[in-house]
Amino acid sequence: MSSIQKQLEQYTQRRSQEVLLVTLDIDGTTEEVVVFKGFSSCLSRATAYDPDVPVIPENAQIITIDRLQAPYNPSQPNYIERSLTSLEFIFEKH
Repeated sequence: MSSIQKQLEQYTQRRSQEVLLVTLDIDGTTEEVVVFKGFSSCLSRATAYDPDVPVIPENAQIITIDRLQAPYNPSQPNYIERSLTSLEFIFEKH
Protein backbone atom coordinates (compact mmCIF):
# COMPACT_ATOMS: atom_id res chain seq x y z
CA MET A 1 0.00 0.00 0.00
CA SER A 2 1.32 3.45 -0.84
CA SER A 3 2.11 5.79 2.02
CA ILE A 4 -0.35 8.41 0.77
CA GLN A 5 -3.12 5.79 0.56
CA LYS A 6 -2.35 4.74 4.13
CA GLN A 7 -2.46 8.37 5.32
CA LEU A 8 -5.78 9.02 3.59
CA GLU A 9 -7.31 5.82 4.97
CA GLN A 10 -6.10 6.63 8.50
CA TYR A 11 -7.60 10.11 8.18
CA THR A 12 -11.03 8.69 7.30
CA GLN A 13 -10.84 6.17 10.14
CA ARG A 14 -10.48 9.07 12.56
CA ARG A 15 -13.15 11.14 10.80
CA SER A 16 -15.87 8.67 9.88
CA GLN A 17 -18.25 11.50 8.98
CA GLU A 18 -16.04 12.44 6.02
CA VAL A 19 -15.42 10.98 2.59
CA LEU A 20 -12.37 11.88 0.53
CA LEU A 21 -12.62 12.08 -3.24
CA VAL A 22 -9.10 11.94 -4.64
CA THR A 23 -8.27 12.79 -8.25
CA LEU A 24 -4.98 11.25 -9.37
CA ASP A 25 -2.69 11.07 -12.35
CA ILE A 26 -1.52 7.48 -12.85
CA ASP A 27 0.83 7.13 -15.80
CA GLY A 28 -0.90 9.95 -17.69
CA THR A 29 -4.43 8.75 -16.95
CA THR A 30 -6.77 10.63 -14.62
CA GLU A 31 -8.37 8.37 -12.01
CA GLU A 32 -10.80 9.01 -9.14
CA VAL A 33 -10.61 7.20 -5.81
CA VAL A 34 -13.03 7.47 -2.92
CA VAL A 35 -11.72 6.89 0.62
CA PHE A 36 -14.19 6.22 3.45
CA LYS A 37 -13.83 4.69 6.92
CA GLY A 38 -10.34 3.41 6.19
CA PHE A 39 -11.04 1.85 2.79
CA SER A 40 -10.19 3.01 -0.73
CA SER A 41 -12.11 2.21 -3.90
CA CYS A 42 -11.49 3.32 -7.46
CA LEU A 43 -14.42 5.01 -9.20
CA SER A 44 -12.93 5.10 -12.69
CA ARG A 45 -11.72 1.49 -13.00
CA ALA A 46 -12.23 -1.83 -11.23
CA THR A 47 -10.85 -2.14 -7.70
CA ALA A 48 -8.86 -5.33 -7.12
CA TYR A 49 -10.45 -7.93 -4.84
CA ASP A 50 -7.07 -8.51 -3.18
CA PRO A 51 -6.63 -5.97 -0.33
CA ASP A 52 -2.84 -6.24 -0.77
CA VAL A 53 -3.10 -4.63 -4.22
CA PRO A 54 -2.94 -0.86 -3.67
CA VAL A 55 -5.70 1.28 -5.10
CA ILE A 56 -3.29 4.24 -5.18
CA PRO A 57 0.05 3.09 -6.62
CA GLU A 58 3.34 4.62 -5.45
CA ASN A 59 3.82 6.38 -8.79
CA ALA A 60 0.44 8.16 -8.59
CA GLN A 61 0.43 11.94 -8.45
CA ILE A 62 -2.41 13.56 -6.52
CA ILE A 63 -4.14 16.27 -8.52
CA THR A 64 -6.75 17.25 -5.91
CA ILE A 65 -8.41 16.01 -2.74
CA ASP A 66 -12.03 16.92 -1.97
CA ARG A 67 -13.44 16.54 1.53
CA LEU A 68 -17.12 15.62 1.54
CA GLN A 69 -19.75 14.98 4.19
CA ALA A 70 -20.67 11.30 4.51
CA PRO A 71 -22.57 9.53 3.14
CA TYR A 72 -21.27 10.17 -0.38
CA ASN A 73 -23.98 10.79 -2.93
CA PRO A 74 -22.40 11.34 -6.37
CA SER A 75 -25.53 13.07 -7.69
CA GLN A 76 -25.60 15.54 -4.75
CA PRO A 77 -22.14 15.75 -3.16
CA ASN A 78 -21.94 17.81 0.04
CA TYR A 79 -18.48 19.40 -0.10
CA ILE A 80 -16.64 20.50 3.03
CA GLU A 81 -13.56 21.61 1.07
CA ARG A 82 -12.67 21.30 -2.59
CA SER A 83 -9.54 21.05 -4.70
CA LEU A 84 -6.97 20.69 -1.92
CA THR A 85 -3.46 19.80 -2.99
CA SER A 86 -1.79 16.91 -1.19
CA LEU A 87 0.42 19.36 0.73
CA GLU A 88 -2.55 21.49 1.80
CA PHE A 89 -4.36 18.38 2.97
CA ILE A 90 -1.41 16.97 4.90
CA PHE A 91 -0.43 20.23 6.59
CA GLU A 92 -3.95 21.47 7.34
CA LYS A 93 -5.65 18.23 8.36
CA HIS A 94 -3.04 16.00 10.00
